Amino acid sequence: MSENFELDWLDEFRDKANSDRELAVIGEWFSTTFSVNFGPQRIAFKVANGRIEEIIRDPRFDVRAIFGFSAPLTVWRKFFAPTPPPLYHDFFAMIMRIPEFVLEGDGLVAMQNARALHRTMSLMRDAGAGNV
Repeated sequence: MSENFELDWLDEFRDKANSDRELAVIGEWFSTTFSVNFGPQRIAFKVANGRIEEIIRDPRFDVRAIFGFSAPLTVWRKFFAPTPPPLYHDFFAMIMRIPEFVLEGDGLVAMQNARALHRTMSLMRDAGAGNV
């Protein structure tokens, strides 16, 4: 298996998130920068009021992510599977039960925005499903 996987769907994810009615309501106070490490690939997401303002591929040290998720590609491939196996369908389940899936940084900020973050990650899974 490849060390990386394609992330061409990130623009589709941004568009889905930014046009999602539910996220518009629950994300009113969701403003932060968070990162996702897809194995060796790191992506930073700048969010303002529940909208994805910027997606930064391979951010440098000057992009400060408040919190992030990190996991090996094997875990992400299960998360993005069209039908994920048990415990891989939701990032909360993965935090609690999959040791390789790690919440990094300020977990309090992540949990203060739990509902909007849950919706954001669900939209990410939908956009990436079958593409990784």
